[in-house]
Amino acid sequence: MNNFLPVIRSSSLFSGVSEDELTAMLSCLNAEERDFPKEDFILRAGDTVESIGLVLSGSALVIQEDIWGNRNILSKAGPGQTFAAAFACASGAALNVSVVAEAPVTALFLNVKRILTMCPSACAHHSRIIRNLLNELAEKNLCFSEKLTHMGQRTTRSKLMSYFSAEAQRLGQYEFDIPFSRQQLADYLGVERSGLSLELGKMRGEGLIDFHRNHFALKV
Repeated sequence: MNNFLPVIRSSSLFSGVSEDELTAMLSCLNAEERDFPKEDFILRAGDTVESIGLVLSGSALVIQEDIWGNRNILSKAGPGQTFAAAFACASGAALNVSVVAEAPVTALFLNVKRILTMCPSACAHHSRIIRNLLNELAEKNLCFSEKLTHMGQRTTRSKLMSYFSAEAQRLGQYEFDIPFSRQQLADYLGVERSGLSLELGKMRGEGLIDFHRNHFALKV
């Protein structure tokens, strides 16, 4: 776990926590490190969880699948990012999502009861992580609302333009990389991959965008 201390400190969950404080906190929070091969389920829909997951290496997809296997990607978590925090905080709530290793993943699991229950000394760093957790839950809620805005558009082009516009505004620039492959982007926006690829080609032909693989440039 010591090898991943820089990644853990970079997480918004541990923002403002010193290295000495972090070592003590990880012991206090019953931190458990686990490895998952590519495409393995880290968590499955229907599970109940008591720990917040933190990606140390690799990347994980938070997905919903229906009984026919149709996949909707809700979010992606890379090093320093968390998953299942809201479900861990909602005691006894069953997951309605699954978390899958997009690439081989090393994850850290932090017992949420240990986070939410103040230790006897009421230490300052414990209070800080609770504030950080609340902030992170709020940010994830905003990201989900943004995704609903994209999916609420009527056409594939409108969904793409909504997504690209939000990314440009978030990053403050018209050229950027996205975290999704073509299939993942289609799953994220709730459209067919063939239709998405066709629309991207049309938009490039009309001079609205340019792209190479996951790198996009908006022409405004």
